Parts: sequence; C-alpha cells; structure tokens
Amino acid sequence: MSRQNYLFTSESVSEGHPDKVCDRISDEIVDLFFKEAIKAGHDPAQVRVAAETLATTNRIIVAGEVRTHLNEKQIKSKVKSAARKAVRAIGYEQDGFHWKKAKIDVLLHPQSADIAQGVDEGSNKDVGAGDQGIMFGYACRETPELMAAPIYYAHKILEVLAKARHAGEGAAAKLGPDAKSQVTVKYENGKPVGVTQIVLSTQHLDETLTSADVRKIVEPYIRQTLPDGWISKETVWHVNPTGKFVIGGPDGDAGLTGRKIIVDTYGGAAPHGGGAFSGKDPTKVDRSAAYAARYLAKNVVAAKLADRCTIQLAYAIGVAKPLSIYVDLHGTGKVDEAKLEGVLGEVMDLTPRGIRTHLGLNKPIYAKSAAYGHFGRKAGRDGSFSWEKTDLVDALKKAVA
Repeated sequence: MSRQNYLFTSESVSEGHPDKVCDRISDEIVDLFFKEAIKAGHDPAQVRVAAETLATTNRIIVAGEVRTHLNEKQIKSKVKSAARKAVRAIGYEQDGFHWKKAKIDVLLHPQSADIAQGVDEGSNKDVGAGDQGIMFGYACRETPELMAAPIYYAHKILEVLAKARHAGEGAAAKLGPDAKSQVTVKYENGKPVGVTQIVLSTQHLDETLTSADVRKIVEPYIRQTLPDGWISKETVWHVNPTGKFVIGGPDGDAGLTGRKIIVDTYGGAAPHGGGAFSGKDPTKVDRSAAYAARYLAKNVVAAKLADRCTIQLAYAIGVAKPLSIYVDLHGTGKVDEAKLEGVLGEVMDLTPRGIRTHLGLNKPIYAKSAAYGHFGRKAGRDGSFSWEKTDLVDALKKAVA
C-alpha cells in the first residue's frame, strides 16, 4: 500500500533561466532545419539534428551534428539568426547578455555515417533507433491534464508571470526573464489538497526592489494560478529569499542544453531514463519515445483503466522494435498490467518511424516545448504537443475488453 498522507515538492525554471535559454536555442535550431527542408521541397524525415548550446556572459556556443541540404556558410548564418531571435523573444537586452551583442560560435558538423546507417529510411529494413536508452511516461488524475500537481503548478506559476512580464502588466514589467519556482504540495488520502511551501526567485530589473516588494508583485499571480483553498494562513512563502536578484540569465550563471530533465518531465513524481529532449530531432528516441510513453500513459488514465500509470520503453541503437515494454499501474489498475503491456504495441507502432508517423513529429514544433514542461500542455493545431491527445482511449478499451 502506497503512502496516502505526505508532502511532495517539484521545481520549475522560467524561459530565461540559463539552461532554458540554451534549450530554447537548441530547439529553435531543430525547427530551423525542418523549416528549411520543407521550404526546399526536401523530405523532412531525412533531417538530422543534435544541437547542444552553451551560454555565458554575452557568449553563445552551438555545437553538434546535423544533416541538411544547406551549406556550411548558410548553416552558420541561419543558426546565428535563430539564436539571436530566441534570446530576443525571451527578453534579454542586458549589458551582460544581449540578443544583439552576444558573440555566437557555430560548431555544427555532419552527422556520423556510422550512426546514420542504423537510423536512415530504407525500403528493405525497419528504421532503427538513433541510440540505446530507456524512456518513461507517466500520467495521473491529479490535474485535468493528467499531470502530477506539484510540477504542473510550479510550471504554471512561472508561465503566468512570464506572460504578465511580456505584456508589460503594471509592476510585473519590472521583473526579468530569469526565475525559478518550487511548490510543496500536501497530500491527504492520496490526493493533493493544498500547498505548504511556495518558493519563487525572480530576477528584477529595478535594483531598489526588496524581497517584500517582489512578493507584492508576484503574489496575486501565484494566488490566481493555484486552486482555490490551496493557500492557507499556514502556507510559508519564500520570495527571493537571498535578497536582490538583478544579475540573471547566462550572465549570472552559465547555461547548457539538457540540464533540466526533471523539470522537463514529471518533477520527480516518476522515473526518468536520463536522456534530454531539446536540440534533438525525433529519430532520437530520448525524445520521441519519451513522448510516446507519455501519450500511452495519458491514454491509459484517460480511458479509466487506472488512476496512475507509469510506462517504460527500452531501445537499442539501430534496432527498430522496443526491447521491452513495462507498465506499472501503482495498484490503481482495472486491467492486468501484463495484458496491457501486450496491448500497447498493438494500438501504436512503437518503432521509431511508427512513433514519428503516429505523432506527426517531423515538423518544426519544438521551440515552444523548451520551457514550462514538455507534458501537461495543450495539443496545438500546428501539430505541437500531439502526444497530449487522448485519441487512443477507444482503441485501448476495445483491446483490453
């Protein structure tokens, strides 16, 4: 029997956090090469990108592997432009980190032929995974989006504040792009009922602001984000607990792609295979299979086959079919887990090509996933967050009947 009464904490970081700046640039680069392939009439399924970004004081370095029809000069020019646009969109126009003034180095080279031979499309073979690894998906009934409550609301707090900052709403215009949140949720009888601790550290452009001043700015937004009754007199607030927070972003702390993998997924409420998402095209199962696992877990819960569901998928480089499928319904299942493991591969083709086709992943849809979580988002008309759809519910019910 799992614990029913406990506290659980998850954190999130804003789009202006140094690591998230790098994730955004890396995902803008993935989108860039998809857009360029489509524009030139090339098959987007042939695009390969593995772009890592490092950012520090007025310096951005992009390194990795790509396969594209563009020449080296075009790649450098277009990648630099994409990086500057990303930094500008986030809102960095500071002396130590400015979208126009930052020096950008592009160190992208062609994809390894040894890797390509195992993952390229071919008429006589299945398309293999781009690497070995394990990926996890998770869903539960704690929010309408079937996400764990602590990470969901940690994301929402920062997302709401960012929208207010971008819109120039009153005192929120004094906030900077860099921020972190942390929410401690109280569970009773296995369900989230309130928040005992709220942590919010946010950059501010007005150096005269104190922690108390910043709390006055952010508290109304936090209260409107959390469910009614979740904040009580006993809730402890920690707003800019170290005091002044003026120097932020990559000027205050270096950033790197892929360092916020728990923030990107389930906030610690579920296992993680260890692979990052941003900067990778969907032949990389670190990304696409993690999306597929979330998609399946969400549909299992949406189909009311369980209240909680964790799914693990495992792959080997160059091998198409998953090595294993594991399901844990955490004692909440209404169907045998072993039977469900057999069913999942029937309702969805879990080969890398099958995942990309089913979820429509060969598109420029990734930049918007770089901040505020890859899961628990709304599926977009452009094909973004397709893994959040619950269109497998009927197929799952029929398969397990």
